[in-house]
Amino acid sequence: MKILLSAAFIVLCIALMGVILMQHRKSGGFTGSFGGGGTQMDTSGGSWQRMTSMTKITVVLTGVFMVLALLLVKF
Repeated sequence: MKILLSAAFIVLCIALMGVILMQHRKSGGFTGSFGGGGTQMDTSGGSWQRMTSMTKITVVLTGVFMVLALLLVKF
């Protein structure tokens, strides 16, 4: 079981690194990531609808990463 979880964890780590590296860089540095920097925010819809598909994939892979990390510690 631990070998299977470890192999899945390694594959997930590589996939997560690839997805992060493929994302487009936001303009504005830290101010753009925290909601400032002079960009106009679209007030319609929630934050999940405003995310790009790459950001959504990153969020899902990060959640799976955390679950697998906890499972590896438990077993």
